[in-house]
Amino acid sequence: MIFFILFFLVLALQRVVELIIARKNEEWMKKRGAKEYGQNHYRAMVIIHTAFFVSLLLEAGFFHSGIHPLWEYLLAGFLLTQAGRIWVISSLGKYWNTKIIVLPDTEVVATGPYKFFRHPNYLIVTVELAIIPLLFNAYWTLIIFAVLNQLILLTRIPVEEEALSRETNYEHVHFSTPGWIGSEKKEK
Repeated sequence: MIFFILFFLVLALQRVVELIIARKNEEWMKKRGAKEYGQNHYRAMVIIHTAFFVSLLLEAGFFHSGIHPLWEYLLAGFLLTQAGRIWVISSLGKYWNTKIIVLPDTEVVATGPYKFFRHPNYLIVTVELAIIPLLFNAYWTLIIFAVLNQLILLTRIPVEEEALSRETNYEHVHFSTPGWIGSEKKEK
């Protein structure tokens, strides 16, 4: 139980730090004329991610379903997702955000993980939303939030790609970069 409490607190602290970084980046970009897109689905995304924490706390913490027998491998997988998250955030720098905020006429990032995949952060979150509940045998949390995450991404990714295409050189830079289910580019 101590492992779960420590893990949960570290995860919550990480998310708070990310929100602080996102807020500072948002202020920086908006001072330079950035536009925000997808405000309606962003609220749903925040609700889903907050509910994930509540569900995990209830299922793994309150009902204490124990630790998975292969917890060492799952923890290693989780740590790899965190390394990926840091890579994503550092690659985007001031442009990283939890919201869809686009600074018009800027060069789209095509380095780091963005050289290989158009939406690496969504892949990381998807893997993370599977690994974390599995680590603590929270199977209901795993199933519910794996589905909800994919449903919100089916809305979010097209909105993000449309915004980036409209405001930046995204189409040119990422035309052949692999994407996400439902976000494949059509030939011009």
